[in-house]
Amino acid sequence: MSIERVAVIGCGQMGRGIVEVCASAGFSVIAVKATGGDLGKVRASFEKSLDRRVAKGKLAQEERDAILGRIEIAGTIDVVSDVDLVIESALEDFGIKAALLRDLEARMSKGAILASNTSSLPLVKLAESVERPEQLLALHFFNPAAIMKLVELGVTEKTAPGVTEAARTFCQQIGKVPVEVSASPGYVVNRLLVPYLLHAIETLESGIAGPEAIDEAMKLGCGHPMGPLALSDLIGLDVVSAMATTLQAELRDSRYRVPSLLRRLVNAGELGRKSGKGIFDYTGEQPVPSLSIRLPSPIADAAE
Repeated sequence: MSIERVAVIGCGQMGRGIVEVCASAGFSVIAVKATGGDLGKVRASFEKSLDRRVAKGKLAQEERDAILGRIEIAGTIDVVSDVDLVIESALEDFGIKAALLRDLEARMSKGAILASNTSSLPLVKLAESVERPEQLLALHFFNPAAIMKLVELGVTEKTAPGVTEAARTFCQQIGKVPVEVSASPGYVVNRLLVPYLLHAIETLESGIAGPEAIDEAMKLGCGHPMGPLALSDLIGLDVVSAMATTLQAELRDSRYRVPSLLRRLVNAGELGRKSGKGIFDYTGEQPVPSLSIRLPSPIADAAE
């Protein structure tokens, strides 16, 4: 089973990253913005990303043009009929993903592979939504997709061995390291990572330390390249909240309880880097703690 042509459903930050990774590795890839809108803006976002790589000396102009030439932008999922692999990167909502997977499968060729980029939803239940569960698996990329090497390769008992091997080979071809995991919600990384992020937000909410101090402590004390609060902002606070809610429901574990501070920021639309403000404020030259964070004493008193 050979993969040559790929379609990625969803043109958010993660979807665009997956498209760019595939095209950079030489694959023809269709970026599908199935929710409507200006396809020109999607093309412009790829141009901007590739131009940044050129400006940093990481990509030659000729390579940039070649990569862009391998990316097709579409506004309908009907284009998946002649691809070998479809990766859905839609909103992390079970109903939305299950319906999308059914619609995609109905349009795909019988031998094509259908992959979900879900980070926390139960893959076994998603597999129940399709007619050919043997062709379904998870390819869970990490943000930013262009940099992060890991892809969690999630399989169910019904996933065909040939499908798993083809997906593993594909991951290696695009420069990623596939790690096979069972279909349990959260796989490995998010099952361990989400409680860490939530506890960091709870630590901030409790006034034990300010956001910069928490992140600096974890970077220097544990050797992490990024602090948990900045990482939460990078992932998207709405995504962190959604993952936590799903994992708590699926695993019945209080470690995934959403802190009130996280809930308040999400309800206010302050989602992190993508909205310009979250735990940190990114609207200036350098990130600073957001004024929306109301800390209890003694941290709040000391900041005045």
